[in-house]
Amino acid sequence: MSWDISGIDHWRADDFPRGAAIPDAGNSRDYVTGGWRSQRPVRDDAKCTQCLFCWIYCPDSAIAVGDEKVGAFNYDHCKGCGVCAKECPADAISMVPEGCELPEVG
Repeated sequence: MSWDISGIDHWRADDFPRGAAIPDAGNSRDYVTGGWRSQRPVRDDAKCTQCLFCWIYCPDSAIAVGDEKVGAFNYDHCKGCGVCAKECPADAISMVPEGCELPEVG
């Protein structure tokens, strides 16, 4: 398939229908978006220094924090990107293939 973009210099926004409208703000909790994840993060409590970098860098807000401490991963929203594992300065987060048993952690 090839797209005809020969008139692109003359396109106007009004020529195309609006799309991707989200009528209600703050509705992301209503949708489970972690279904295409191939790997999931697992945190080693013994290595974790509670720096909260994983929470800060997570693009999906899939890391629960309470009392200024990292809690559990919300796998309903985690897409398995691995940013949390990459940014963790204590190397306390590892990515494991989805469907595997959780590794024994300290």
